[in-house]
Amino acid sequence: MISQIPRSIVIVGLFFTGCTQGPDYRPYSTSDLAVPEQYIVGSDEVSSDDITEWWSQFDDPVLAELIDTALSENLDIAQSATLVVRARESLIQSGADQLPAIGYSSSSGRNFNSEASDRWSFSRSIDASWSADIFGGLKRSNQAARASYQAAGYSLANVRTLIAAELARNYVTVRSLQDRLLIAEDSLRNQDSNLQIAKWRAQAGLVSSVDVEQAKAQRAQTAAIIPLLEQSEAAARYRLAVLTGQAPGAVDGLLGDDGRLPAIPDFITRGAPANILRQRPDILSSERDLAAATALIGVAQAQLYPSLILTGNLGSASSEFGNITDILTGGLFASIAQSIFDAGSRRSAVRSQMAAADGAFAAYRSTILKALEEVENATISRRTAESRISAFSDQSVASSSAAILARVNYRAGLTDFQRLLEAERSLLSANDSLAVARADRLTSAIQLYLALGGGWQPVPQTGDNEEASK
Repeated sequence: MISQIPRSIVIVGLFFTGCTQGPDYRPYSTSDLAVPEQYIVGSDEVSSDDITEWWSQFDDPVLAELIDTALSENLDIAQSATLVVRARESLIQSGADQLPAIGYSSSSGRNFNSEASDRWSFSRSIDASWSADIFGGLKRSNQAARASYQAAGYSLANVRTLIAAELARNYVTVRSLQDRLLIAEDSLRNQDSNLQIAKWRAQAGLVSSVDVEQAKAQRAQTAAIIPLLEQSEAAARYRLAVLTGQAPGAVDGLLGDDGRLPAIPDFITRGAPANILRQRPDILSSERDLAAATALIGVAQAQLYPSLILTGNLGSASSEFGNITDILTGGLFASIAQSIFDAGSRRSAVRSQMAAADGAFAAYRSTILKALEEVENATISRRTAESRISAFSDQSVASSSAAILARVNYRAGLTDFQRLLEAERSLLSANDSLAVARADRLTSAIQLYLALGGGWQPVPQTGDNEEASK
């Protein structure tokens, strides 16, 4: 005989079902987030159609190959991808909590009796239970899980963009250091020539041995620079290998040592600051974290109210397997539970989750402001690098002419060695500074692409932002 659930319980359950607790999350507008309409620094960059694969605009096949390898083999990306899988499974589990749980069992046995014939027994049963989501706690939990899954996806995209940018920066560092090594080695050859000239003139009695010692000191000073540059260049190469998921030294053959910097790309139009809210994966991830924290307020508030659990079972038993359905038993039950006294624990949990949501909102705004700051800094850095390149180029041309004249005049005895030393130092400094400024210009381009949310392709995930708030 199947038990009947009291009608009052059914009516109460139906009445309160859908009475969801907690605030409904709605995406914030740019005015709510205090996002300015324009950037501080004016925009005069050349427009670009797409920044999804910004590294292709550097026209460097080696760089493109390294980034492609990193995006598929980098271990930080692999770790972040597992977090997406875990978030997806949590979403599946959250959805399952809203549905009934059904179990099945069967058994058979044989009774031995010395005074009667042996008897077999067979039984089967199906059990089911369902927690009625009267106050929307399970619904809010599912919303939080969905938002967390989306946040994990955006976090993965953010890791990919950061890895691509870090690899590009290290690649520029390698090429710049190789360029600076070539400059230092060329300067060292000139100083070897100067030392030989000083020796000849000293042997001829035209100058004192002071010129020879000064030439040796200058050569030693330049020679000491080379090992430091080689050390830094090796460290950057090893970092490139690790970023591509390989052991240090694995990409040395691909890199070579020519010191050619990538081409300077056309700079993109930044548009309105509000664009970064739609382009940067770290901002999108932070926004989804806020949505999850908001939904968890409802989960905590639902714990303040009664819970309704429905359970049922259906079983059969028989002494013969073929007649196992002859005897059927079953029951359907309902239980309501309510905490009477918990010393304020549940209400404290609600306040705690509200504070967590406030913290998530502050983190969201902070991420946006940092993004705007990064755009401004990258823009200023690019313009500063351009100005430095112009100045150092002029210095390099002038210093080269001065060094040639000083070398010719010293050989002819028209000037002293001190003037030649100063000309050589100026030339080395100008060429080295010019190489650094060119690398800085490339690095600022990378930073600008990254700050604007380049390096990934926004793909709609399962359940968009609006759907997640329902």
